[in-house]
Amino acid sequence: MQRKDHQQLWNGIKSDKYEQFWTMNKKLMETSDSDGFISIPFRIYQIDKPFIQKLFRPVSETGKRQTLKDLLEFIFGENSSNLKLILIQGVQPSLDTPVQWLSEHLSYPDNFLHICVK
Repeated sequence: MQRKDHQQLWNGIKSDKYEQFWTMNKKLMETSDSDGFISIPFRIYQIDKPFIQKLFRPVSETGKRQTLKDLLEFIFGENSSNLKLILIQGVQPSLDTPVQWLSEHLSYPDNFLHICVK
């Protein structure tokens, strides 16, 4: 990202000019149908624990599209099946939802996918 683009992004937020922010942010979030994001930044929030922040590849090395279930197994391993509640933007998505889709449609303005689990 060029310095002027970074400045436009920051000034858009700072001065409540969201159109200016989204014009720049859209460039960061664009993909073609055949390509996805290289990696998706996410944070997982749990009660009484520090948040977990990592990057996750939306496509496996074998070319398979990764799902929310895959992401949770990446973090929690076998314990992922013990999770009772998973929320993203107040929505309880299916575990079969592709992570690429979640990132494109439910990421916050910081482009992170924020996931609450219990």
